[in-house]
Amino acid sequence: MRPLTESVPKPMLPVADRPLVAHTADAAVEAGADRLVFVVGYEADRVREYFGDSYRGAPVAYATQEEQLGTAHAAAAASGHLDDDFVVLNGDDLYDAAAIEALFDHCPAVGAYTVENPRPYGVFDVDDGAVTGVVEKPSDPPSDRVNVGAYHFPAEAADWLTEVELSERGEYEITDVLERVVDAHEVSAVPVERWLGVGRPWELLEANEWKLSELDGRVDGEVHERADLRGSVVVEAGATVDAGVVIEGPALVRAGADVGPNAYVRGATLLAEDVHVGNGVEVKNSVVMAGTNVPHLSYVGDSVLGEDVNLGAGTQVANLRHDGADVSTTVKGERVSTGRRKFGVVAGPGAKTGVNTSLTPGVVLSAGAWTASGESVSRDR
Repeated sequence: MRPLTESVPKPMLPVADRPLVAHTADAAVEAGADRLVFVVGYEADRVREYFGDSYRGAPVAYATQEEQLGTAHAAAAASGHLDDDFVVLNGDDLYDAAAIEALFDHCPAVGAYTVENPRPYGVFDVDDGAVTGVVEKPSDPPSDRVNVGAYHFPAEAADWLTEVELSERGEYEITDVLERVVDAHEVSAVPVERWLGVGRPWELLEANEWKLSELDGRVDGEVHERADLRGSVVVEAGATVDAGVVIEGPALVRAGADVGPNAYVRGATLLAEDVHVGNGVEVKNSVVMAGTNVPHLSYVGDSVLGEDVNLGAGTQVANLRHDGADVSTTVKGERVSTGRRKFGVVAGPGAKTGVNTSLTPGVVLSAGAWTASGESVSRDR
């Protein structure tokens, strides 16, 4: 997720009206969790500020881990808080709520998601609904049901978390704990109807497309009588929508944001807290994070703009290749296909563009990067 995570830890990136991890926490509470334990590292202060000591009636505890050496290592940090059966969920994944409820109802159990090509995943070997093993990225998958990092473990597994040996990858794997549970119990494979691992910027777009579509439209902020809101649009208290603005939902305008005049916002778009969208701007199917400015006569499509970005007037984001191929972007230093025909740019926190800048599809602007006036940018900055 870099450079977006220079200022916001990945689980706290915005997805609709709350952080990514809050959607998973909500599903857990609705499923009947009597306590939440967050394993935190450098993001601890931001997580604590949001969740506090109690979240939606469930007590909240924190386990601090400065260095994360695998999933079992992370879960083991919380072992001191575990005295009964427990559920482990990835803080950067989205699950359908019904699957989490089913996971809570079965112990031991794992969440299993069906995919057409299971080879890139950890794949469950399933016999008559029971998990008999898990194989990482197999060339010959034993099933089409993959591991989505959702586990309901019996109480004794809390001790097993601390007994895992280092894997060949140099990590302590929670699937090693699962293997011990499989040896001792019958483990149910709970179907997950919808799941999204949110590990890369375009997946943050997908996450917002999912969760924005679930919001019911409402207007609590100030909307000019000559503005036009179409479909499911949420304008929070403290937000302002000026004359001539057209917003086609699903869209969310958060508190402190202002839009217009004559702006056009469409697609699954999030305008986060204190965002400014200026005169004649078009924003389409994008995530615009807190404090960012997109002033007059700019176009932003299928993009993710981090916190406190400033686009100079007339900045144009291209989001479609001439050859119609999927757009690639940079992840961990390598160009990776997004699998999307339309994808614009990723701008890190504090990035700035000069007036009349043009940005090529898939370009990444690092935190604090800038462009000159009239510049055409085809490579990462």
